Amino acid sequence: MKCVQIVCVLVLLLAGCSKRPSTNQLAPKAYGTQIVEVSGSKQITGVGDELPQPVVVQVNGDNGNAIEGALVSFRGEGLTFTPEQALSDSSGQVTTQVEVAFISGDYQITAETPKQSGGSASLNLREIALGYETTLGQAVNEKYCIRCHDPESTTERVSNFDNLSPTPHQFSDGATYNSIPDADLVNIIRHGGRSMGKSPQSPAFGTTLKPEEIKAVVAYIRSIADPPYPTSGVKNAK
Repeated sequence: MKCVQIVCVLVLLLAGCSKRPSTNQLAPKAYGTQIVEVSGSKQITGVGDELPQPVVVQVNGDNGNAIEGALVSFRGEGLTFTPEQALSDSSGQVTTQVEVAFISGDYQITAETPKQSGGSASLNLREIALGYETTLGQAVNEKYCIRCHDPESTTERVSNFDNLSPTPHQFSDGATYNSIPDADLVNIIRHGGRSMGKSPQSPAFGTTLKPEEIKAVVAYIRSIADPPYPTSGVKNAK
């Protein structure tokens, strides 16, 4: 029995050693003065999943030209980066895959590159992880709402966004939706836009959607709002 316990302790110790953070082995070969986003911010994924697309940033010099060989490091609470740091390629860019933790809410990525004169240039990017309710709201949106509230047409869906007057607001339009109380959004979805003095072209879904589905759509609208919907109480992940 003691032998088994000793073996278990050794396995745990080795496992712990394997998870120690790696030391910084990369050294910059060149320096930039600014770091900018190429793509990858404001992505939506499920808790515990990778972002659908990689995050790509670029290091530039004072003249705006791309810098090759600049060191870029990524960090963010609850986030896993592959890689956590790299040297920029010939186009000045660094690409990383990002996985979020098992907590829904907003996550903030900070990308940094050191400056030759000291200090660093940094860039903050927002990503969004959906929990159970907000994932349900996303599914309802994709089935019933997105055709009118998203201007982008796809091979599976033709958007009506540009054919409607007044033009619908995208669900990420925090400037519009953040000021509307939850109860009013529920009534608009349940009874149609006319019930709240909004567009009569917004149909009523009270007989189509269950109460929990309507509530989930509101939660989804709150989760993807840009600017973010102000909340109190529980602090979102960063």
